[in-house]
Amino acid sequence: MPAFPGLEIESDETVWQGRFPLQVIRFRHARFDGRRSGLRTWELWRRGRAAALLPYDPIADQVVLIEQFRLPALAAGVDPLMVEIPAGLCDPGEDPAATLIREAEEEIGLTPRRILPIGDFVLTPGGCDERVAIHVGEVTAPPGGADGLVGRAGLQAEDEDIQVRVWPAVTAIDAALEGRFPNSVTALALLWLAARRDRIRELWKKTT
Repeated sequence: MPAFPGLEIESDETVWQGRFPLQVIRFRHARFDGRRSGLRTWELWRRGRAAALLPYDPIADQVVLIEQFRLPALAAGVDPLMVEIPAGLCDPGEDPAATLIREAEEEIGLTPRRILPIGDFVLTPGGCDERVAIHVGEVTAPPGGADGLVGRAGLQAEDEDIQVRVWPAVTAIDAALEGRFPNSVTALALLWLAARRDRIRELWKKTT
C-alpha cells in the first residue's frame, strides 16, 4: 500500500490468493475536520492495471463494439449479454497502450492505426484497485450485416465467446446517452466520443 499523509495501517491480511488476491485491511486516516478516523476495515480486491480501446472509423463514422456474457452483471441484476469495447488486464510491467492493441487484435481482429487517450479511471474505488486506461483508436470498420453483425471472435484457449458488431457512431452515442449501456467503460468511451467526435473526425481526416 503506498504511503499517504495521515494514513495508518493497523493490519493487512491476504485472505484469498486466487487469480486476484483479496486483502482485508484495518486502518485509520485523517478526517477532513483534522481528527483521526475510527478503526475501519475494508476488503480490497487486487485486479491491477487494465486498458480498453474504442475502435472508431472516422470515415464511415462507425464504432466496432463487442458482446459477451458476464456472470457478475447477472448477479447485479442486469442483462449479462453486455455491449463492450475491447479491453483486458495488462501483463506485469506492460504499457496499457500495448495491452489495448493486443486486446483489439484478439477480440475484433483489428489493429488501430493510431490511438489517443480518453482517460484513466478507477472503476470501483470502494472495493477494487482496478484502474483502466481508455483510448480511442482509428480503424477501418469491417462490413457488417443488416444488423451490423460482423462475426465472432475471442481466444479459444480462454474459451472466449465474443460477438462483433459495427454500430453507426450516432446510434451508439444515443444508446449511451439514454443509459442503455450498463458497462461503465463502454459508456465512458462513447460519452467522450459524443463530445469529441467532430474534432476527432477532422483531425484524423486531415492526417490520413
